[in-house]
Amino acid sequence: MVQDKKTAEFFATQQRDISVSEFFEKNKHLLGFDNPTKALLMVVKEAVDNSLDACEEARILPDIKIKIKTKDNEVYTISVEDNGPGIVKEQIPKIFGKLLYGSKFHKLSQSRGQQGLGISSSVLYSQLTTGHASRIYSRTGSSTKTHLIHMRLDTMKNEAEITKEEILSEGDRNSMKNSGTRFEADVIGRYRKSQGVDEYLEQTAVANPFAKIEYQSPDGTELNFSRAVNELPKEPKEMKPHPYGVELGILMRMLKNTKSRSISNFLQNEFSSVGSTSANEVVKISKIDEKKSPHDFDRDESEKLLKAMQKVKIQRPPLDCLSPIGKDALEKGLKKLYPNAEFIVSHIRPPEVYRGNPFIIETAIVYGGDLPKEDSIKIIRLANRVPLMFQAGAGAANEAITTTAWKRYGLQQSGNGIPSGPAVIIVHMCSTWVPFISESKEAVAPYPEIVKEMKLALQDCGRHLGMYLRKQQKAKQETRRLHIFEDYFPLFIEISKELAEIKDKIDVRPLIENVINKGLVEDKEIPGEKQSRSSSGED
Repeated sequence: MVQDKKTAEFFATQQRDISVSEFFEKNKHLLGFDNPTKALLMVVKEAVDNSLDACEEARILPDIKIKIKTKDNEVYTISVEDNGPGIVKEQIPKIFGKLLYGSKFHKLSQSRGQQGLGISSSVLYSQLTTGHASRIYSRTGSSTKTHLIHMRLDTMKNEAEITKEEILSEGDRNSMKNSGTRFEADVIGRYRKSQGVDEYLEQTAVANPFAKIEYQSPDGTELNFSRAVNELPKEPKEMKPHPYGVELGILMRMLKNTKSRSISNFLQNEFSSVGSTSANEVVKISKIDEKKSPHDFDRDESEKLLKAMQKVKIQRPPLDCLSPIGKDALEKGLKKLYPNAEFIVSHIRPPEVYRGNPFIIETAIVYGGDLPKEDSIKIIRLANRVPLMFQAGAGAANEAITTTAWKRYGLQQSGNGIPSGPAVIIVHMCSTWVPFISESKEAVAPYPEIVKEMKLALQDCGRHLGMYLRKQQKAKQETRRLHIFEDYFPLFIEISKELAEIKDKIDVRPLIENVINKGLVEDKEIPGEKQSRSSSGED
């Protein structure tokens, strides 16, 4: 029996729009929720990132409290509270209940989040796995009361669905004492310390040494990370696109929407680092009528303009859009986390550019102390002050580390592999746009210029580590030699007395001490325990 053929009209009835929430509802693994252990961490991470952002933008030193309680078998209640400015009631549903809603996507400046997916995806994951609504508490000042909103995410509309709304009295135990935001959600997860929330918060404290973090784990353990510095980092400023980083389609959109009436003004007003001289040079090379309105450009003329922009030598983009950790703050944060370390060295590379986006690479090495001697070194990867906990074997940092010859710096290494020894390597990239390899932001894409800068910074740290280890080894050898001398020197004196027929008693102790102290003068110049060095500048 021959089935009836289906027509184009039939297929048309089967097609409909898909909301972004509906898409991620079926593809939550793209957001990092691909296993219970990782999912628990991701919810905490997104809430902590939001808290740090809110406090920094309001220029408030962050005090963040995280609690994870076991509610049922593999069901945990997560609570993250900050002392930020709070969120006005009308904005809460949009921030927490709408995917791809945020203030950072269109801004070219360093920021933790970019797509506006994080915290709203946590609300989505909570309702998918437990069916419970998330709770958002917000207080905007001492003269206001705490607003509490229970909400889910309507995936068909990509909008918040408020199930309950309250205004809490001052006497309510859930009322916030001061301004800030508290996010609570029930999620299915799995708790473990290794590569989990505990480790993430440790690394967050290193990347954000100005933050105070209090944490209570599901097993009742409390961890407190006090501030290593009492100053907020400089606030990154927004920059305009750089001519070297724009693509043809984006350029055509910019030409269509600009308010500039001439192509020269368009280049100066819409791009960074473009002055009148370079703008006129671009127009000259493109051979386009300088009086032509940008709105009248067709595709071919836009392509000519783009090629001319790539040929003209234009200054680097401004650097006030970046806010690196800084060598002093980074080392103080590392000393807090590794108080028994023998040696800490850090290095900051000069700013560089990839596809028109400025970036800075910071690296550090912690050596000795309580770190295991036989294991592979620990690697802390950071991007815009956020720890990257997964896909450690992928990305720019892994490539830079494995292609560095660590044996010459005193660490063990088999081929092009991760070195081993009592050390921790930290690699941080800050940029206006970090090129992650996936939506879940787990590793930085290995662009050649990024890998190169990471490797140069690591080599600088490695050289200082190698110098330290060689001096330590030389000091040990010298000490052993002097101890041998100390053991045999009295016998040498006695034999000398017999040969010289000297009967007087000679106190050899001052002589030995004088020789030993003189021999160990070099030791005083060798970096001792808990000593730190830092360096900056080009190799």
